[in-house]
Amino acid sequence: MHIFKTNDKVIVKYSGLFYSSPEWNWDSFINREALYVQVLADIRNVPANPSLSAELEQLSAPIANQEIWASGVTYLRSMDARMEESKDAGGGDFYSRVYSAERPELFFKSPAYRAVGSGGTVRIRKDSKWNVPEPELVLFICSAGTIEGYMIGNDMSSRDIEGENPLYLPQAKSYDGAAAVGPCLYVPGEPISPDTKIQLEILRGEEQMFADEILISRMKRTHQELAKYLFMEMSFPAGAYLMTGTGIVPPDTFTLNYGDVINISISNIGTLTNRVGE
Repeated sequence: MHIFKTNDKVIVKYSGLFYSSPEWNWDSFINREALYVQVLADIRNVPANPSLSAELEQLSAPIANQEIWASGVTYLRSMDARMEESKDAGGGDFYSRVYSAERPELFFKSPAYRAVGSGGTVRIRKDSKWNVPEPELVLFICSAGTIEGYMIGNDMSSRDIEGENPLYLPQAKSYDGAAAVGPCLYVPGEPISPDTKIQLEILRGEEQMFADEILISRMKRTHQELAKYLFMEMSFPAGAYLMTGTGIVPPDTFTLNYGDVINISISNIGTLTNRVGE
């Protein structure tokens, strides 16, 4: 099933039918254990409404009071890229160490008010000259610490700032419009398949500047492992979103320009589309 958020509604799409109720509030609706079973019970009590499909053209970012966190260096390709970009600063070895360490790298990415949804504008820092999108599977972890759903994320990154010094990571990763999530919360009856594919396409006008894809099975760490460390010493009253890292990295000669369009697709979830703006 897919759960969408508009300005005034929570909409559930299940088996091709659409459901909504004025009693549904985003935070309380999604922040439940056994969410798939709970939502199945909810939609039995409301009639399907085909007209709701038209409202999906005006989606909001599927987030209210959730924080967005992120995982780093969970794919080998990401480790290689981070080591290369930071070698002149003497920080390259940090990334190989965290890739093989027991403890994962976790960092705060964005509050809801700095994030955008599908169709929204992501930004590149004005004090950066090397910027890329990072397409990622996002976990929704309810306040009880269980993984209940998935969405698509774009972890916008200023590679030159992070490469200058690893301690500059927060500035390279966290700023207005640096996080995009959407287009919905995907809630399957079973954990997402390891054969799920993440695809990235970057368009500049009519020209495809870059495209690549990867299976989430290429991740070194499990989703449960990442969730366990995030919740180890922190509480999240409305649940949390956790970006799980990227295995797709454009070549070092590429940087985003204003006006570029970023399409990130994940099997069974949909496509997150954003334009780069100032």
